[in-house]
Amino acid sequence: MKAQKILVAGSWEESPQPHEIRSPFDGHVVGSTFLASAEQMERAVVGAQAGFERMRALGAWERADILRKTASGISARRDELAALLSAEAGKPIRDARAEIDRGALTFRLAAEEAERMIGETIPLDLAPSSKGRLGITRRFPVGPVLGISPFNFPLNLAAHKVAPAIAAGCSIVLKPPSADPLIMLKVGEIMTEAGLPEGALSVIPTARDVADKLIDDERFRLLSFTGSPVIGWKMKARAGKRRVLLELGGNAACIVDATANLDWAVKRSLVGAFAYAGQVCISVQRIFLHDSIADEFEQRFAAGAAQLKVGDPADEATDVGPLIDDSAAKRTQEWIAEAVTAGARVLAGGAPVKAGEPRLFAPTILTNVPRSARICSDEAFAPVVILERYSDFSKVIASVNESRFGLQCGLFSNDLAHVRAAFDQLEVGGVIVNDVPTYRIDNMPYGGVKESGLGREGIRWSIEEMTELRLLVLADPQ
Repeated sequence: MKAQKILVAGSWEESPQPHEIRSPFDGHVVGSTFLASAEQMERAVVGAQAGFERMRALGAWERADILRKTASGISARRDELAALLSAEAGKPIRDARAEIDRGALTFRLAAEEAERMIGETIPLDLAPSSKGRLGITRRFPVGPVLGISPFNFPLNLAAHKVAPAIAAGCSIVLKPPSADPLIMLKVGEIMTEAGLPEGALSVIPTARDVADKLIDDERFRLLSFTGSPVIGWKMKARAGKRRVLLELGGNAACIVDATANLDWAVKRSLVGAFAYAGQVCISVQRIFLHDSIADEFEQRFAAGAAQLKVGDPADEATDVGPLIDDSAAKRTQEWIAEAVTAGARVLAGGAPVKAGEPRLFAPTILTNVPRSARICSDEAFAPVVILERYSDFSKVIASVNESRFGLQCGLFSNDLAHVRAAFDQLEVGGVIVNDVPTYRIDNMPYGGVKESGLGREGIRWSIEEMTELRLLVLADPQ
């Protein structure tokens, strides 16, 4: 099996440090690549500076053309890329195909936005001293971008950094996750073939100590990070005056009120809680049930969880694949045990489905969990969901808002007053009505408040983050 070279400022290279990628499911070698050296990292940064000058000189149609060709290239290699993503990330093959499709859509959306980066004309003749003056605004790219992407959506979440950067006219150095970097190296091949200028993109897996130095490098004008809140906020503290875009985690809540369609609420909550073994930033972690429907929901939800197939991600029938590594499995087991000791009850799951395979964790439903328990108050990132009952809608909003996180919240309701109250009062980046907080389509603004992040992704909004507004004032000739 030939090792995948890394992309350093337009050059495909090896390094002295090979890096094996193993399946989270059974440990077999999926492929291999290289970890960039400090010298290669420096060349990537220098290349990004030169690449930025090339990118900013391109016309909107040229940037859009590169992005459209990238989208087409991803779609053309859908089956190959989905198989690779499923193998290296442990993602069920059906979900892997969906991510490939979303990745292609993200690049297509970026192509469209590249062609409609518009400014404004502003009348300035509001006082006698400004007679004959007119203001015109336009957005300009900020400069080289550093992107750091996570393992759970190794293509699409990286695409949400790369695609808007290219659309905006920036260059970008992407550090993909060490667990599953191969998919974005393949996308790098596609983008190179699409005509991306030299230096506009580097895709460089690297050791943590080498990558850490990039955070302090002031040649990057914007840092875009998706990952854990602890790491993200430390990065923000080190960034100084540079822009930072943080998409972090949470313990997303979902409210089911007395007017909800239970068939739909149960069906969607099963997906929201257990898709990709709960390893999603907006995975359903807490469900608040109105007293009048709680018993029925619990019974139907537990029955549905028991029907989910846990196993080989390459199997078309698999619903829930493995956790990414043994440390994630160990943490999940410890946090559940801690909650049970504090009085929680296990309604379903609570352990691996088979002895000796800790990563294959059963879909787990807990009740009576103290809010101080880590499985409730922290981001679980595992196939675990907590059920809690409520009687008063205003109080359940307060319960959701107790969290230090605020990414998205779902609300199943046919009560317009509840919908309006949730939108007005929930301290989150998005309120998703009659669906789970796990819902996301790639053109919507996406991001959190409190410890869940800073700024917004979603192509148009990412482009705004990656550009700065400049004003031109025109006066009548004298």
